[in-house]
Amino acid sequence: MTALPPLPSAQGLGEGMLAALAGMPDPAGVAFTSGLEHDLAEAFSGRHAVAASSGTMALHAALSAIGVGPGDEVLVPALTVVMTAAPVVHLGATPVFIDSDPRTLDLDYTDAAAKITAHTRAIVPVHLWGRMGDPASLRAFATGHGITVVEDAAQAAGTSRARAAAGTIGAAGCFSLKDGKILWSGEGGFVLTDDSALAAHARAFRSHWLQPPPGSHPQERIALNGRLAEPLAALAHANLRRFPALLEYRRAQSAYLIRALERARGLTPLQPATDETWNHYAPLFHIGLPNPRAFAEHLAQQEVPNSTGTFRLVPCDTRPMFAGGNRKPCRGAAQILDRTLALVLTERDDEAALDDYAAVITREAAAWCT
Repeated sequence: MTALPPLPSAQGLGEGMLAALAGMPDPAGVAFTSGLEHDLAEAFSGRHAVAASSGTMALHAALSAIGVGPGDEVLVPALTVVMTAAPVVHLGATPVFIDSDPRTLDLDYTDAAAKITAHTRAIVPVHLWGRMGDPASLRAFATGHGITVVEDAAQAAGTSRARAAAGTIGAAGCFSLKDGKILWSGEGGFVLTDDSALAAHARAFRSHWLQPPPGSHPQERIALNGRLAEPLAALAHANLRRFPALLEYRRAQSAYLIRALERARGLTPLQPATDETWNHYAPLFHIGLPNPRAFAEHLAQQEVPNSTGTFRLVPCDTRPMFAGGNRKPCRGAAQILDRTLALVLTERDDEAALDDYAAVITREAAAWCT
Protein backbone atom coordinates (compact mmCIF):
# COMPACT_ATOMS: atom_id res chain seq x y z
CA MET A 1 0.00 0.00 0.00
CA THR A 2 1.28 3.48 -0.87
CA ALA A 3 2.72 5.18 2.20
CA LEU A 4 1.64 8.56 3.48
CA PRO A 5 3.84 11.54 2.63
CA PRO A 6 5.81 13.05 5.49
CA LEU A 7 3.65 14.92 7.98
CA PRO A 8 4.24 18.66 7.51
CA SER A 9 6.58 19.83 10.23
CA ALA A 10 4.99 21.61 13.16
CA GLN A 11 8.31 23.12 14.16
CA GLY A 12 7.97 26.85 14.64
CA LEU A 13 4.18 26.83 15.02
CA GLY A 14 4.48 28.51 18.41
CA GLU A 15 6.99 31.21 17.44
CA GLY A 16 4.38 33.64 16.20
CA MET A 17 2.19 32.95 19.22
CA LEU A 18 5.09 33.78 21.51
CA ALA A 19 5.68 37.00 19.59
CA ALA A 20 2.01 37.89 19.94
CA LEU A 21 2.09 37.13 23.65
CA ALA A 22 5.20 39.29 24.06
CA GLY A 23 3.17 42.28 22.86
CA MET A 24 0.34 41.71 25.29
CA PRO A 25 -1.55 43.20 26.94
CA ASP A 26 -2.48 45.40 24.00
CA PRO A 27 -6.26 45.87 23.73
CA ALA A 28 -5.93 47.49 20.31
CA GLY A 29 -3.48 44.91 18.91
CA VAL A 30 -4.29 43.80 15.36
CA ALA A 31 -0.90 43.30 13.71
CA PHE A 32 -1.06 39.49 13.57
CA THR A 33 -4.71 39.46 12.57
CA SER A 34 -4.10 41.97 9.78
CA GLY A 35 -1.20 39.94 8.42
CA LEU A 36 -3.29 36.79 8.52
CA GLU A 37 -6.18 38.47 6.70
CA HIS A 38 -3.90 39.71 3.94
CA ASP A 39 -2.47 36.26 3.29
CA LEU A 40 -5.82 34.46 3.62
CA ALA A 41 -7.28 36.67 0.89
CA GLU A 42 -4.32 35.91 -1.34
CA ALA A 43 -4.35 32.16 -0.63
CA PHE A 44 -8.11 31.74 -1.15
CA SER A 45 -8.54 34.10 -4.12
CA GLY A 46 -10.63 36.79 -2.49
CA ARG A 47 -10.20 40.56 -2.35
CA HIS A 48 -10.87 40.59 1.38
CA ALA A 49 -10.63 38.19 4.31
CA VAL A 50 -12.06 39.14 7.70
CA ALA A 51 -10.86 37.02 10.61
CA ALA A 52 -13.34 36.11 13.33
CA SER A 53 -13.45 34.18 16.57
CA SER A 54 -15.17 31.18 14.97
CA GLY A 55 -16.70 29.93 11.77
CA THR A 56 -20.11 30.58 13.30
CA MET A 57 -19.17 34.19 13.96
CA ALA A 58 -17.92 34.52 10.38
CA LEU A 59 -21.31 33.34 9.12
CA HIS A 60 -23.11 35.63 11.58
CA ALA A 61 -21.13 38.65 10.37
CA ALA A 62 -21.61 37.82 6.69
CA LEU A 63 -25.37 37.35 7.03
CA SER A 64 -25.63 40.62 8.92
CA ALA A 65 -23.62 42.31 6.18
CA ILE A 66 -26.04 41.27 3.45
CA GLY A 67 -28.92 42.67 5.50
CA VAL A 68 -30.52 39.56 7.01
CA GLY A 69 -32.78 40.61 9.86
CA PRO A 70 -36.18 40.23 11.51
CA GLY A 71 -38.90 39.00 9.17
CA ASP A 72 -36.46 37.53 6.66
CA GLU A 73 -36.17 33.89 5.68
CA VAL A 74 -32.93 32.13 4.81
CA LEU A 75 -32.76 28.82 2.96
CA VAL A 76 -30.53 26.41 4.89
CA PRO A 77 -29.85 22.76 4.02
CA ALA A 78 -31.17 20.26 6.54
CA LEU A 79 -27.89 18.46 5.77
CA THR A 80 -25.88 20.55 8.21
CA VAL A 81 -25.11 21.26 11.84
CA VAL A 82 -26.92 23.65 14.18
CA MET A 83 -24.09 26.16 13.87
CA THR A 84 -25.19 27.01 10.32
CA ALA A 85 -28.72 27.92 11.35
CA ALA A 86 -27.94 29.58 14.69
CA PRO A 87 -26.72 32.93 13.23
CA VAL A 88 -29.92 33.18 11.17
CA VAL A 89 -31.98 32.88 14.35
CA HIS A 90 -29.78 35.31 16.29
CA LEU A 91 -30.33 37.92 13.57
CA GLY A 92 -34.09 37.57 14.05
CA ALA A 93 -34.66 35.74 10.77
CA THR A 94 -36.12 32.28 10.14
CA PRO A 95 -34.14 29.34 8.75
CA VAL A 96 -36.16 27.46 6.14
CA PHE A 97 -34.74 23.98 5.76
CA ILE A 98 -34.31 22.51 2.30
CA ASP A 99 -33.54 18.96 1.29
CA SER A 100 -30.54 17.41 -0.46
CA ASP A 101 -30.25 14.86 -3.26
CA PRO A 102 -28.98 11.50 -1.95
CA ARG A 103 -27.43 10.71 -5.34
CA THR A 104 -25.18 13.76 -5.44
CA LEU A 105 -25.26 15.30 -1.92
CA ASP A 106 -26.14 18.57 -3.70
CA LEU A 107 -29.11 20.76 -2.80
CA ASP A 108 -32.55 19.64 -3.93
CA TYR A 109 -33.43 22.70 -5.99
CA THR A 110 -37.00 21.53 -6.61
CA ASP A 111 -37.58 21.51 -2.87
CA ALA A 112 -35.76 24.84 -2.49
CA ALA A 113 -37.87 26.50 -5.18
CA ALA A 114 -41.06 25.32 -3.49
CA LYS A 115 -39.98 27.04 -0.27
CA ILE A 116 -39.13 30.44 -1.75
CA THR A 117 -41.39 33.23 -0.48
CA ALA A 118 -41.48 37.01 -0.68
CA HIS A 119 -39.47 37.00 2.57
CA THR A 120 -36.57 34.86 1.31
CA ARG A 121 -33.38 36.91 1.57
CA ALA A 122 -30.55 34.39 1.11
CA ILE A 123 -29.44 30.81 0.68
CA VAL A 124 -26.60 29.22 2.66
CA PRO A 125 -25.19 26.19 0.83
CA VAL A 126 -23.13 23.99 3.14
CA HIS A 127 -20.09 22.15 1.81
CA LEU A 128 -20.40 19.35 4.35
CA TRP A 129 -17.39 16.99 4.57
CA GLY A 130 -15.65 19.31 2.11
CA ARG A 131 -17.94 18.31 -0.78
CA MET A 132 -19.28 20.98 -3.14
CA GLY A 133 -22.48 21.10 -5.13
CA ASP A 134 -22.59 22.38 -8.70
CA PRO A 135 -21.67 26.11 -8.73
CA ALA A 136 -23.59 26.82 -11.94
CA SER A 137 -26.82 25.41 -10.52
CA LEU A 138 -26.40 27.41 -7.33
CA ARG A 139 -25.73 30.67 -9.16
CA ALA A 140 -28.64 30.13 -11.55
CA PHE A 141 -31.03 29.38 -8.69
CA ALA A 142 -29.97 32.39 -6.63
CA THR A 143 -30.04 34.77 -9.60
CA GLY A 144 -33.37 33.46 -10.80
CA HIS A 145 -34.97 34.10 -7.42
CA GLY A 146 -33.13 37.32 -6.57
CA ILE A 147 -31.51 36.01 -3.40
CA THR A 148 -27.95 36.21 -2.07
CA VAL A 149 -25.55 33.30 -1.62
CA VAL A 150 -23.47 33.05 1.57
CA GLU A 151 -21.48 29.82 1.63
CA ASP A 152 -20.82 27.77 4.73
CA ALA A 153 -17.42 26.46 3.65
CA ALA A 154 -16.32 25.57 7.18
CA GLN A 155 -14.98 22.16 6.12
CA ALA A 156 -14.16 22.95 2.51
CA ALA A 157 -10.84 24.82 2.51
CA GLY A 158 -9.01 23.57 -0.57
CA THR A 159 -12.04 22.18 -2.41
CA SER A 160 -13.10 23.48 -5.80
CA ARG A 161 -15.56 22.52 -8.50
CA ALA A 162 -15.75 23.59 -12.13
CA ARG A 163 -12.74 25.81 -11.35
CA ALA A 164 -14.69 27.67 -8.67
CA ALA A 165 -13.08 27.49 -5.24
CA ALA A 166 -15.24 26.86 -2.22
CA GLY A 167 -16.15 30.19 -0.64
CA THR A 168 -15.96 32.19 -3.89
CA ILE A 169 -19.33 31.42 -5.48
CA GLY A 170 -21.56 33.92 -3.71
CA ALA A 171 -21.37 37.23 -1.89
CA ALA A 172 -19.25 35.67 0.86
CA GLY A 173 -17.71 32.39 1.91
CA CYS A 174 -17.37 31.52 5.60
CA PHE A 175 -14.63 29.22 6.89
CA SER A 176 -13.78 27.67 10.23
CA LEU A 177 -10.31 27.44 11.79
CA LYS A 178 -11.52 25.11 14.55
CA ASP A 179 -9.09 22.48 15.77
CA GLY A 180 -9.49 19.46 13.47
CA LYS A 181 -10.02 21.47 10.30
CA ILE A 182 -7.28 21.11 7.68
CA LEU A 183 -6.33 24.75 8.28
CA TRP A 184 -6.64 25.32 12.02
CA SER A 185 -5.82 27.64 14.90
CA GLY A 186 -7.60 25.88 17.76
CA GLU A 187 -10.60 28.16 17.30
CA GLY A 188 -11.41 30.85 14.76
CA GLY A 189 -12.82 31.52 11.33
CA PHE A 190 -12.91 34.03 8.51
CA VAL A 191 -15.16 35.63 5.91
CA LEU A 192 -13.91 35.66 2.33
CA THR A 193 -15.46 38.21 -0.04
CA ASP A 194 -14.79 40.43 -3.05
CA ASP A 195 -17.25 43.03 -1.75
CA SER A 196 -15.49 45.88 0.05
CA ALA A 197 -18.69 47.09 1.74
CA LEU A 198 -19.50 43.59 2.98
CA ALA A 199 -15.97 43.22 4.37
CA ALA A 200 -16.19 46.59 6.14
CA HIS A 201 -19.52 45.63 7.71
CA ALA A 202 -18.12 42.26 8.86
CA ARG A 203 -15.10 43.97 10.47
CA ALA A 204 -17.36 46.37 12.32
CA PHE A 205 -19.81 43.65 13.32
CA ARG A 206 -17.11 41.44 14.87
CA SER A 207 -15.85 44.33 17.02
CA HIS A 208 -18.85 46.08 18.64
CA TRP A 209 -19.05 48.47 15.65
CA LEU A 210 -16.00 50.31 17.03
CA GLN A 211 -14.46 50.67 13.57
CA PRO A 212 -17.54 51.47 11.51
CA PRO A 213 -17.81 51.12 7.74
CA PRO A 214 -18.01 54.25 5.58
CA GLY A 215 -21.21 56.18 6.18
CA SER A 216 -21.62 54.89 9.70
CA HIS A 217 -20.52 56.08 13.13
CA PRO A 218 -18.76 54.22 15.95
CA GLN A 219 -21.13 52.12 18.04
CA GLU A 220 -24.23 53.48 16.34
CA ARG A 221 -25.61 49.94 16.28
CA ILE A 222 -25.40 46.84 18.42
CA ALA A 223 -22.79 44.35 17.28
CA LEU A 224 -20.75 41.58 18.88
CA ASN A 225 -17.30 40.71 20.14
CA GLY A 226 -16.17 38.22 17.53
CA ARG A 227 -12.51 39.15 17.13
CA LEU A 228 -9.83 36.52 16.65
CA ALA A 229 -7.27 36.70 19.46
CA GLU A 230 -3.81 37.73 18.28
CA PRO A 231 -2.02 34.54 19.45
CA LEU A 232 -4.55 32.44 17.54
CA ALA A 233 -4.13 34.66 14.49
CA ALA A 234 -0.38 34.01 14.70
CA LEU A 235 -1.00 30.25 14.91
CA ALA A 236 -3.41 30.35 11.96
CA HIS A 237 -0.83 32.29 9.95
CA ALA A 238 1.83 29.67 10.66
CA ASN A 239 -0.54 26.90 9.61
CA LEU A 240 -1.50 28.83 6.48
CA ARG A 241 2.12 28.51 5.36
CA ARG A 242 1.78 24.75 5.89
CA PHE A 243 -1.65 24.56 4.27
CA PRO A 244 -0.66 23.14 0.85
CA ALA A 245 1.23 20.33 2.58
CA LEU A 246 -1.57 19.78 5.11
CA LEU A 247 -4.06 19.54 2.24
CA GLU A 248 -1.89 17.00 0.43
CA TYR A 249 -1.55 15.01 3.65
CA ARG A 250 -5.33 14.88 4.26
CA ARG A 251 -5.93 13.70 0.70
CA ALA A 252 -3.29 11.03 1.15
CA GLN A 253 -4.83 9.90 4.45
CA SER A 254 -8.23 9.57 2.79
CA ALA A 255 -6.82 7.63 -0.17
CA TYR A 256 -4.94 5.35 2.22
CA LEU A 257 -8.11 4.50 4.15
CA ILE A 258 -10.16 3.98 1.01
CA ARG A 259 -7.58 1.49 -0.28
CA ALA A 260 -7.39 -0.23 3.11
CA LEU A 261 -11.17 -0.71 3.10
CA GLU A 262 -11.51 -1.96 -0.49
CA ARG A 263 -12.68 -5.38 0.68
CA ALA A 264 -14.68 -4.29 3.71
CA ARG A 265 -18.17 -5.76 3.60
CA GLY A 266 -20.97 -3.37 2.75
CA LEU A 267 -18.87 -0.21 2.35
CA THR A 268 -18.63 1.67 -0.95
CA PRO A 269 -16.48 4.82 -1.24
CA LEU A 270 -18.35 7.96 -2.32
CA GLN A 271 -16.55 9.59 -5.22
CA PRO A 272 -16.38 13.32 -5.98
CA ALA A 273 -18.05 14.73 -9.08
CA THR A 274 -15.96 14.57 -12.25
CA ASP A 275 -15.34 18.34 -12.16
CA GLU A 276 -14.72 18.46 -8.39
CA THR A 277 -11.33 18.76 -6.72
CA TRP A 278 -12.22 17.55 -3.23
CA ASN A 279 -10.11 18.29 -0.17
CA HIS A 280 -11.07 14.85 1.26
CA TYR A 281 -11.93 16.44 4.57
CA ALA A 282 -13.57 13.15 5.62
CA PRO A 283 -13.33 9.82 3.77
CA LEU A 284 -16.91 8.97 2.85
CA PHE A 285 -18.51 5.55 2.41
CA HIS A 286 -22.03 4.43 1.61
CA ILE A 287 -23.07 1.88 4.24
CA GLY A 288 -24.85 -1.03 2.59
CA LEU A 289 -25.37 -2.95 5.82
CA PRO A 290 -28.55 -3.47 7.87
CA ASN A 291 -29.36 -0.56 10.20
CA PRO A 292 -26.52 1.60 8.88
CA ARG A 293 -26.76 4.40 11.45
CA ALA A 294 -26.48 1.87 14.26
CA PHE A 295 -23.36 0.51 12.56
CA ALA A 296 -21.79 3.99 12.54
CA GLU A 297 -22.70 4.39 16.21
CA HIS A 298 -21.18 0.98 16.94
CA LEU A 299 -17.93 2.03 15.25
CA ALA A 300 -17.82 5.12 17.43
CA GLN A 301 -18.03 2.87 20.48
CA GLN A 302 -15.05 0.99 19.04
CA GLU A 303 -13.12 4.30 18.95
CA VAL A 304 -13.50 4.91 15.22
CA PRO A 305 -14.64 8.56 15.12
CA ASN A 306 -17.30 9.44 12.55
CA SER A 307 -19.94 12.10 11.98
CA THR A 308 -23.13 10.24 12.76
CA GLY A 309 -21.76 7.83 15.34
CA THR A 310 -19.53 10.14 17.35
CA PHE A 311 -21.22 13.51 16.87
CA ARG A 312 -24.79 12.22 16.43
CA LEU A 313 -25.28 14.29 13.28
CA VAL A 314 -28.96 14.36 12.27
CA PRO A 315 -30.88 16.57 9.83
CA CYS A 316 -30.94 20.06 11.29
CA ASP A 317 -34.69 20.38 10.78
CA THR A 318 -35.20 17.58 13.33
CA ARG A 319 -33.31 19.30 16.13
CA PRO A 320 -35.63 20.21 19.06
CA MET A 321 -35.35 23.97 18.52
CA PHE A 322 -36.52 23.61 14.90
CA ALA A 323 -38.78 20.55 14.94
CA GLY A 324 -42.55 20.78 14.97
CA GLY A 325 -45.12 22.43 12.80
CA ASN A 326 -46.60 20.95 9.66
CA ARG A 327 -43.59 21.06 7.37
CA LYS A 328 -42.48 17.87 5.65
CA PRO A 329 -39.24 16.34 6.90
CA CYS A 330 -36.19 16.52 4.64
CA ARG A 331 -36.01 12.83 3.85
CA GLY A 332 -33.09 13.10 1.42
CA ALA A 333 -30.89 14.63 4.10
CA ALA A 334 -31.95 11.92 6.55
CA GLN A 335 -31.14 9.21 4.01
CA ILE A 336 -27.68 10.67 3.38
CA LEU A 337 -26.82 10.88 7.07
CA ASP A 338 -28.25 7.48 7.95
CA ARG A 339 -26.32 5.71 5.21
CA THR A 340 -23.02 7.58 5.12
CA LEU A 341 -19.92 6.72 7.11
CA ALA A 342 -17.92 9.96 7.32
CA LEU A 343 -14.67 9.22 9.11
CA VAL A 344 -13.18 12.00 11.21
CA LEU A 345 -9.45 12.51 10.66
CA THR A 346 -6.77 14.86 11.94
CA GLU A 347 -3.16 15.30 10.92
CA ARG A 348 -2.21 13.19 13.95
CA ASP A 349 -3.63 10.07 12.28
CA ASP A 350 -0.53 8.34 10.93
CA GLU A 351 -0.35 5.02 9.07
CA ALA A 352 -0.57 3.01 12.29
CA ALA A 353 -3.74 4.85 13.35
CA LEU A 354 -5.30 4.46 9.91
CA ASP A 355 -4.43 0.76 9.86
CA ASP A 356 -6.13 0.39 13.25
CA TYR A 357 -9.26 2.14 11.97
CA ALA A 358 -9.32 -0.04 8.85
CA ALA A 359 -8.88 -3.24 10.86
CA VAL A 360 -11.70 -2.38 13.26
CA ILE A 361 -14.06 -1.30 10.48
CA THR A 362 -13.35 -4.42 8.40
CA ARG A 363 -13.79 -6.73 11.39
CA GLU A 364 -17.01 -5.12 12.60
CA ALA A 365 -18.53 -4.90 9.12
CA ALA A 366 -17.91 -8.62 8.58
CA ALA A 367 -19.66 -9.46 11.85
CA TRP A 368 -22.52 -6.94 11.58
CA CYS A 369 -25.97 -8.46 11.34
CA THR A 370 -28.22 -6.13 13.39
